[in-house]
Amino acid sequence: MKIVAIETSLTRIPFDMGAKPVAFGGVGWQAMNTLWLRIVTDAGIEGWGEGFGHACVPATRTVLDTQLAPLLLGQDARDIAGLRARLAKTLHLFGRNGPHLYALSALDIALWDIAGKAAGLPLWRLWGATPPSKLRAYASLLRYGAPDLVAAAAERAAARGYRDIKLHEIAVPMVAAARKALGPEPRLMVDTNCPWTVAEATAMARALAPCDLTWLEEPVWPPEDLAGLARVRASGGVPIAAGENAAGPMEFHAAFAAGAVDIAQPSVIKIGGPSAMHEIAALARAAGVRLVPHNAYFGAGYLASLHLNATLAPEAPFERLFIDLEASPYHDLVTAPGGEATVPDGPGLGRDPDPEVLARYRVGEIARHTA
Repeated sequence: MKIVAIETSLTRIPFDMGAKPVAFGGVGWQAMNTLWLRIVTDAGIEGWGEGFGHACVPATRTVLDTQLAPLLLGQDARDIAGLRARLAKTLHLFGRNGPHLYALSALDIALWDIAGKAAGLPLWRLWGATPPSKLRAYASLLRYGAPDLVAAAAERAAARGYRDIKLHEIAVPMVAAARKALGPEPRLMVDTNCPWTVAEATAMARALAPCDLTWLEEPVWPPEDLAGLARVRASGGVPIAAGENAAGPMEFHAAFAAGAVDIAQPSVIKIGGPSAMHEIAALARAAGVRLVPHNAYFGAGYLASLHLNATLAPEAPFERLFIDLEASPYHDLVTAPGGEATVPDGPGLGRDPDPEVLARYRVGEIARHTA
């Protein structure tokens, strides 16, 4: 089954978070930027992938268009493991993380989509699972930066049926406001996105103790300081989650060996796709570390995450950014009514994106590469 065409395109879909966006990741986040990869085979089967992400999608797209596409045309789309190994070696001089890894992640998702369609099976079935039809979802709030706004957003999420809520705040008053608004029962997590020294992170973990956190996510800068993260885990008094910035399975192996995390959070469109996710899940099981995949996007990676959660961690909550998209190429599959996400049951990823929605929100032109 040869690859005969490769397409990349970008969409930008506005969203509402219930307040004016706070600068997050260096930008004021007001729309979901998504990189779409479409792989076409000579068997008439096509697969869709997504590469990370957000403000850096143009960089990832450049890798796909200028380096991966020429290497992929004419290759066997069924050779997922072989392509993954050969391309990683070929491209390693350009970096083992960042746009090249994100591009390989998009490819891996698209190839698995093709594999599922060729077999006539949803990916969870292809991977040997029998999951529940719905996964418990958690509302992942963006950063609001003010106690009253955080409390209001937490209340909205609870009113929509979410019993697990994650904040992206970095100050005690904001977290305390959410806990007060929610009461004692909903599980509350905090993702801080790597802001503190080890000493600062330890002090903040202790200061947040009255908020009864289920986990504290990425509290240490730089995120590669696994020894420092292990010290926070040992003395901060709260479970530690991390992994969305990891460069691959070997970095998770190092984190587990260092005793740095209680919860591993690989992100499918950043870590190397479903193939890498399966490897990390095996490492986590061997190390006795809980797997809770990271998911902060709404393209093909969202559907891949549904299948992976359902297969590898069906008891773990599924992350959904707490925003209201103006539209989605996947329509109802990216919603979580009542705090529950639906696991797709169609072949491959379960659904192709709606071409009308893609066209309506496309930024620039489709880049098409053929043999």
